[in-house]
Amino acid sequence: MKVICPNCGSKDIGKIGTSQYYCWNCYVELSVAGEQISSIYQVEEDGSLHSLNDLFLDDQAVQAQL
Repeated sequence: MKVICPNCGSKDIGKIGTSQYYCWNCYVELSVAGEQISSIYQVEEDGSLHSLNDLFLDDQAVQAQL
């Protein structure tokens, strides 16, 4: 599956785990369930995660693009 980052539109996405991806362009971590992105996190400098779900997932489900 190829995922396009919903934050920056980059295709420079790496797989970091089962159903987990990382955008090397804007430092966002994505979790995918089926064909939809289920959670989006900004990776901070200290390694902590800051949820971006309220920005991207409230109104509509974000489709992982194949």
